Amino acid sequence: MNSSELQNRDAKQESSGSPVSNLPASGAPAARHRSRITAPEFISRKQKNIPISMVTCYDYWSASIIAETDIDCILVGDSGAMVMHGYASTLPATVDMMALHIAAVRRGAPQAFVIGDMPFMTEVGSIDSIVSHARTLMQAGANAVKLEGAVEGYGGSLAAIELLVRSGVPVMGHLGLTPQSVNSFGGYRVQGRAGDAREKLIEDARRLEEAGCFAIVLECVPEELGSEMAEKLTVPVIGIGAGSGVDGQVLVLHDLLGLTPGKTPRFVRKYLDGAALMHEALENFHKDILTRAFPDEAESYT
Repeated sequence: MNSSELQNRDAKQESSGSPVSNLPASGAPAARHRSRITAPEFISRKQKNIPISMVTCYDYWSASIIAETDIDCILVGDSGAMVMHGYASTLPATVDMMALHIAAVRRGAPQAFVIGDMPFMTEVGSIDSIVSHARTLMQAGANAVKLEGAVEGYGGSLAAIELLVRSGVPVMGHLGLTPQSVNSFGGYRVQGRAGDAREKLIEDARRLEEAGCFAIVLECVPEELGSEMAEKLTVPVIGIGAGSGVDGQVLVLHDLLGLTPGKTPRFVRKYLDGAALMHEALENFHKDILTRAFPDEAESYT
């Protein structure tokens, strides 16, 4: 078949509604062009009592699917070190790793509000280094960055948050079970159950609010504490294992789609048994190859 015949054949397939015609020229699904939420609107949503939905993802294809939904915003978490790279914790995540994933997500969801995690210890050091780390993530495509903890003094997250906010970088805080502090916590455990720990989390949240955070992720705390913190703060509290009384919820895409191997945390709800569906599809593909059922005439060139 010469090039002219091949072009005519492809044109016929496109006009007949074959799979070729279902993809735009770029190979990506068409964007919905829905107006994205902005950092100031997080507080507005809380004031209007409209819950905020956030999903964590790390790559182009999943971001392009999220972009076709009504999900409010995307978090590119340092949990990508575990989910995408197979590490045992988030600690091996680097600025370059995060920038790579943020850039991929931005290409998949060009209109989304994207928050990028500042990796372990990147809030520590000179003003130049902190600003440099945040600049790398923002230039990769993030609209905001997220920092864990509320540590005072030099090298603490509060000073870094204040610096970044003054520099024009929107910052989301993160309290409760902060995965970067897993070694200090002695494992992945519920936080804020004891009286002192409870009061400290509330005070830390106030400090993050005062430092300029536009929202706070609250992970793995008792439900009543999540509700209390959401009630006391003017910025929205986005929960992950913090009960239903907060201002929004976030889950990792792989968890909610049932793609995470092994046991998942109690706070995860699986909206799809994705692993089983993928397993079935792959087995069917293998069987079709063995029986020469794939490809058929419609999937072959003449």
